[in-house]
Amino acid sequence: MLDNKMRSRLSVMMFLNYFTWGAWYVTIGTYMGTELGFTGLQIGSVYASNAIAAIISPFFVGMIADRFFPSQRVLAVLHLIGAALMLGATQVTDFGTFYVLVLLYNLAFMPTIALTNSLSFNQMENPEKQFPAVRLFGTLGWIVVGLGIIGPMKWDPTVYPLMIAAGASLLMGLYSFTLPHTPPKAKGEAISVRAILGLDALALMKKPAFAVVVIASVLICIPLAFYYSFANPFLNEVGFENAAGRMTLGQMSEALFLLVMPFFFARLGVKWMLAIGMGAWALRYLLFAYGDIGGAEWMLLGGIILHGICYDFFFVTGQIFVDKEAPETLKSSAQGMITLATYGIGMFIGSNVSGLIVDAYATGENSHDWTSIWLVPAAFAMGVLLLFLVTFRERKKAKAIA
Repeated sequence: MLDNKMRSRLSVMMFLNYFTWGAWYVTIGTYMGTELGFTGLQIGSVYASNAIAAIISPFFVGMIADRFFPSQRVLAVLHLIGAALMLGATQVTDFGTFYVLVLLYNLAFMPTIALTNSLSFNQMENPEKQFPAVRLFGTLGWIVVGLGIIGPMKWDPTVYPLMIAAGASLLMGLYSFTLPHTPPKAKGEAISVRAILGLDALALMKKPAFAVVVIASVLICIPLAFYYSFANPFLNEVGFENAAGRMTLGQMSEALFLLVMPFFFARLGVKWMLAIGMGAWALRYLLFAYGDIGGAEWMLLGGIILHGICYDFFFVTGQIFVDKEAPETLKSSAQGMITLATYGIGMFIGSNVSGLIVDAYATGENSHDWTSIWLVPAAFAMGVLLLFLVTFRERKKAKAIA
């Protein structure tokens, strides 16, 4: 049973990890566009570096945590390296150097998502009921940094969010050394090229339901990238007051739905949890397409608030599903796989495509046809939802998680 002390330690871990990410990820698009003068394609490329990192590093780092070193030490080293790299990014303004530093930072950061998940699951007897309450503090970390620090100070177009991220990463690195000892489950097993390349975890794709979830994760993250890369620039461009601060309403919604996830799990099962999450992405983009700060500002707010369903029902459900399907010796690697699918391949494609679409619908300097832009990911998300509904078959034991 997860006692209160352990729950508190894991909750602080989640808070700091997502505080670090939320400090820079939402606002960096506005900073690059207004302060550094990068084009839409360049902004999309920087966001795509996050996806490249999610493709390259989680498998390798997951294998290290599964076979060689305790997860908490791997987590600590990655964050300390990340702190130095993010600090370096605050000192440059040219696209080439900035891109390289952010790419290297992402190579260090992206595995921490899978590691914090697997470290938490390792301490839990019933992740379906216990994990949402711990993961909630990651959402709170994102809210605090956006609503409590960056938003009120109107730091969206400045370098300060990157500085905050560097400091938070340093703190998280030091804290990680105090986390519960999580030894490698497959320590002593022979290492092979197959393990290094993540082929052991890829073998899970032989399970039809697992394969459908991974493929759907790749596809849905293509339209998802439009939100992460351009929602903040869009809201600022259309005159949405305090965009970064008000975008944390999405994280507040996420916190609420995390608390009620066990209730929905018991009644909906994995398939419909994932399906509702995908449908929410399509609806969000329709609200953005037709919302404005005149008589339809509620649509913009609605698109933001939908984040709770968009993220929790799809991403958190997917992470729990993967943990249930993976054997003990591959849990870190399996979490790395779902990170690769979501934040990696799908986001890489989506970040680049979104940059091209935004540039294609530019109507002037810092001016775009946002209705046409948002209709593209809305249509794509709806197509992925229909494909998923037709192909996913949920096993009975996956539903038995009340």
